[in-house]
Amino acid sequence: MKITKITTHPVRIPLRPEYRMVSALGRHEVSEYLLVRVETDAGIDGAGEATIMSRWSGETVWGAQALVDRLFAPLLIGVDPFDIQAVDGVMDAAAKDNWFAKSAIEMACWDIQGKDSGKPVYELLGGAVRSMSIRCRFSMGAYSEERASTRAAELVARGFTTIKVKVGTGLEDDVRRVRAVRNSIGSDYDIVIDANCGYDAETAIEVANQLGDAGVVLFEQPTPRNDFTGLAKVRSSIEPMVMADDICFDVTHARECLRHDACDVISVYPGKNGGIRKSIEIIDLAAESGVACSVGSNLELDIASAAMCHVVVACENMNIEKFPGDIMGPEYHEFRIVKEPLEISGAEITLTDRPGLGVDVDWGLVEQNPVT
Repeated sequence: MKITKITTHPVRIPLRPEYRMVSALGRHEVSEYLLVRVETDAGIDGAGEATIMSRWSGETVWGAQALVDRLFAPLLIGVDPFDIQAVDGVMDAAAKDNWFAKSAIEMACWDIQGKDSGKPVYELLGGAVRSMSIRCRFSMGAYSEERASTRAAELVARGFTTIKVKVGTGLEDDVRRVRAVRNSIGSDYDIVIDANCGYDAETAIEVANQLGDAGVVLFEQPTPRNDFTGLAKVRSSIEPMVMADDICFDVTHARECLRHDACDVISVYPGKNGGIRKSIEIIDLAAESGVACSVGSNLELDIASAAMCHVVVACENMNIEKFPGDIMGPEYHEFRIVKEPLEISGAEITLTDRPGLGVDVDWGLVEQNPVT
């Protein structure tokens, strides 16, 4: 089988008002993402999604579209979509980084493979090692104390047992926000805090100390990107466990995290890592060092969310039972762009056993909501 055509489809979808995100990276109210369609000489096509935020990976929907249209697509015509290493090799030789753009093409190739073989992607990855229904935490923005308190109570009522609270926007406000959430939900639920690189090591340690009686179980990405030494210092100085996320895009970053003993958990997901194969490479490397992985989020739509679910279902070291992850992105948006959306009920998202990624993109709806 050979790739014959790759087309790009920028899509713009607002977030539902109650789900709009505030974090150390700023506000996120509208998603402008890039969908990719890969066609083959066998008449089978696959879909991928680049869940792009410029403040996160440095990619934009316009840059990713130009990169795919003008660089990756011409080079990939004639390449076998079953040869994922060859697909990755072509893209990596042509451009550094650009993880989300690369992941969109790579996950589309997995989609093609599954459709051709009549198997869901998780079967291609070795088969299911856990339930198809994945319990998630909920990632809540850096809201005011009052809104944070009310929202946390609503989320617990919906069945969430782990609430992630965005911090990194100012020490005093952050501490008050987390305390408001704890007071709202009581002591029976877990709280994770996520600074998105918003602190230096000393401030992160101070925040953790001030919240010592608030029952924070996990501190996600407290220190700036590339500061592996600072992350290790925080980990050795605080009671909550530490998750590496924004600092770990590829396997080289993962090796640095492990070499510095910088984290207890690594956040892994195909968009951030440049594809499903590269995510699994990090998961396996972490397992060798006894470090757990979980799944992070960039507020994905159904296509990338499905890719995330397949990785979670197929990989033992995606320890979502102890460290629930984020695969709630489709729920944040005003509408879904696939014909049979992933089922989201309360705190659980459920993967189907349909071939490939298991989602069928409504390309007409995508074209009706372009990025302008």
